[in-house]
Amino acid sequence: MNQSDSERIRSVIEGMGYELTKIEEEADLIGVVACSVRQKSIDKVYSKIQKWNQWKNNRSLITFVSGCILPSDEAKFLKLFDLIFRMSELPELPTMIQQCGVILEFSAHHLFDDLEREDDRTDFWQVEPTYSSRFEAFVPIQNGCDKFCTYCAVPYTRGREVSRSSAAVLEEVETLVENGVKSITLLGQNVNSYGLDKKGEELSFAELFRAVGELGKRSGKEFWVYFTSPHPRDMTRDVIEVIAQYDCLAKQIHLPVQSGDEEILRRMNRNHSIDAYRKIVSDIRELLPTATLFTDIIVGFSGETEAQVEASAKLMEEVGFNMAYIAKYSPRVGALSASWEDDISLEQKGERLAKLTKILKRTSLACNEQMVGKTYRVLIERVDKRMKEALSARTEGRILVRILHAPEELIGTFQNVRITSAANLSLTGELV
Repeated sequence: MNQSDSERIRSVIEGMGYELTKIEEEADLIGVVACSVRQKSIDKVYSKIQKWNQWKNNRSLITFVSGCILPSDEAKFLKLFDLIFRMSELPELPTMIQQCGVILEFSAHHLFDDLEREDDRTDFWQVEPTYSSRFEAFVPIQNGCDKFCTYCAVPYTRGREVSRSSAAVLEEVETLVENGVKSITLLGQNVNSYGLDKKGEELSFAELFRAVGELGKRSGKEFWVYFTSPHPRDMTRDVIEVIAQYDCLAKQIHLPVQSGDEEILRRMNRNHSIDAYRKIVSDIRELLPTATLFTDIIVGFSGETEAQVEASAKLMEEVGFNMAYIAKYSPRVGALSASWEDDISLEQKGERLAKLTKILKRTSLACNEQMVGKTYRVLIERVDKRMKEALSARTEGRILVRILHAPEELIGTFQNVRITSAANLSLTGELV
């Protein structure tokens, strides 16, 4: 979501006459799209702004910060950054920059002429993004969250749920497909609650996804469409049925469970049971037998016992996730659980994370080993970060594949790759 926001911020800034530089030291205007959901991310912001403010001793520089920011962080940032704005205020950014005293070719107002201001919180969606990739794109369809999980800051940084119009979503997707984009991800803090705030006026998530599938069928082009992040409470069988019907709807599901223990889920205010989660997994296995399954899990939540960690471990063993994003719990000011005792030590959290990571590596390896010797369609993304002689690609299920001795001109294309070996979180293959 922050990357998607950045692409719209870039459009506004370049509309003022600024040009992008990849060298921080050269910048006249520099900023960060922040995330208050995890403390580690905010710590990185403080590190950056301290460095940038030191540069101001020698030259002119305007700094800004936006994104998902808690009020407590916002108050501190006001003293450190020249500009702080919420994404809903993006249309006012040119005026803010102008008032800082650096005026370039001021031509950004045309970006906002004749906007239909049906919701001031989502005007920024009407800014055409400057996509950061020629073959991969993120399309926001929903913003905010009404779930109020007790550990989560999103409702306080993004606000309540607001759905983007389906017409605007489908128009953006169609344009991307026409322009040859190969991978499209529909975005939302609670993506599968799409349309619930506009019942009777908008499509449901399943209906929107079906419309995307039909668009793909008509186009005759090859591309994959993903979505993130869903909530198990809103994950219905009809969504899975729609995915099964269309080739362009990727057979990959990211379904955050957060814990395998019922009491922890209740205290997290997740409002779904483990049995309900199992039912969704069963539907996925039945209707999408080739689908990969990803999840999110928190360890060390306030009051979590060893037995409750074991419940998460057993669920991971049972489901056999292809990937799990496992995080140590950290209290976030504003979220309800911030007022509770953070009674699990960092050492214990580390041990619990290591325990679940060990299981993930085992289940991921078991899934990957079944792919060896078979040929898969992959989208080649970049030169591999670890093996410079290899290219990184992803299967439709978003499993990393390293392809040895492949030419760089294949980046951004679909290719057939035969899998030659498997590791616990990746594969190695060769071009067919």
